[in-house]
Amino acid sequence: MRPTVIRRTALAACAASLALVATACGGTDSGGAGADGAKAEESAPAQPAAVKALTAAELEKAALVQGDVKGHKISKAGKADTVAAADVTAADKACDSFADALMGAQVGKPSAANQRKVVSEPKKEKKDGANAEEAFKAAFDITTTMTSLSSYDGKGAQDTVAALRTAATQCSGGFDFTVAGEKQKIVKIEEEKVSGGEEAVAWTVVLEQDGEKGPLKLVVARQGATVASFTSLNLAASGAGEDFGLPTAVVDAQLAKLA
Repeated sequence: MRPTVIRRTALAACAASLALVATACGGTDSGGAGADGAKAEESAPAQPAAVKALTAAELEKAALVQGDVKGHKISKAGKADTVAAADVTAADKACDSFADALMGAQVGKPSAANQRKVVSEPKKEKKDGANAEEAFKAAFDITTTMTSLSSYDGKGAQDTVAALRTAATQCSGGFDFTVAGEKQKIVKIEEEKVSGGEEAVAWTVVLEQDGEKGPLKLVVARQGATVASFTSLNLAASGAGEDFGLPTAVVDAQLAKLA
């Protein structure tokens, strides 16, 4: 893996999603979020009548804070970290909601929402005999996860998860989309096994830019009327064109606070 490959991939990722690479590209810690999206195209299990949408204050209380995930730095997502749904457009309308979720933008019309940026701390240990390439890769073995909480009225939470499942299936072969005018290309969407909350689904998404391919992870889970989504990027994996694991520790910690 050449340093130039990682640098090119990191720069491409910056253009694709400010939310995922704020550590590599810079950013602030003040709030910001987007709106708009697509409605569900298939039904979901009926939501218990007693479950109601969390207020903005309740979502804020449920959101991750520093110390909730060992070995990770957590901060409020700033304007430089977020992408508005209005700035994400898929060439195929059926893929819009998935593109929104992948970029950390709001899906549908939540009654309240917030976001956190969660960055894994680099490994400190140094292997004896590690060459320059291995050392460089280790230095970039950092996973950044944009964690979004969205609360919906009525059956909005179930419909949102159902819409994302449908979009992922219909668009599994890939699609083109733009983020704030920058062209991006997804070449494959593959579902992964995941559990948590009342329902959960995860995907590995392969993006391609300038001939280089790199993976992103998208996890979506529902707890009551709240949908938690997690989009992750690992710079070392992107630079090497290799896979990496789901942000399980982050997902588990967030769902525990929503339970």
